[in-house]
Amino acid sequence: MTTSENRFVHVDSSKCLGCRSCEIACGLSHQDLDLFSAALHGHKLEPRIVVKHSEQGPITVQCRHCEDAPCVQVCPVNALYHQAGMVTLSEETCIGCRLCSKACPFGAIRVRVKSQLEGGKAVNKAKALKCDLCISRIGAVSEEACACIQSCPVKAMKLITAAEYQHKIC
Repeated sequence: MTTSENRFVHVDSSKCLGCRSCEIACGLSHQDLDLFSAALHGHKLEPRIVVKHSEQGPITVQCRHCEDAPCVQVCPVNALYHQAGMVTLSEETCIGCRLCSKACPFGAIRVRVKSQLEGGKAVNKAKALKCDLCISRIGAVSEEACACIQSCPVKAMKLITAAEYQHKIC
């Protein structure tokens, strides 16, 4: 694997239990919370990976860090860009226009609305929310950094490239 190839979290659906450990770990990691504090204080977690249940079993929805990412192409303020083998979001630059969410072929970008103070008034601001491969945890993209991968009780998750994914399905 070269560092120029985008990587993403792949979930082996034949192993996934649908337990949502990945969702919880993601939300806790990005909000710098532990499970006890989150539960005790009623924090609403904002995971970047979502587990959905279908007739075929659990399906995870997360950013695939596409090489030709439609979200990057439609962002009017360049808040999304390729960097270090992934699609990166600058939350400071994001204007919450939702174009990235609509352009994502996987439905992996959500938009959250947060209230913040501006000039003494509470103002609601929309911001995109997507997987960042937990790069902020250790400053590099690796399986050890990804909270979702580390939390999976059946080791159904791996960090792979698109070429590795193609090799798996062919």
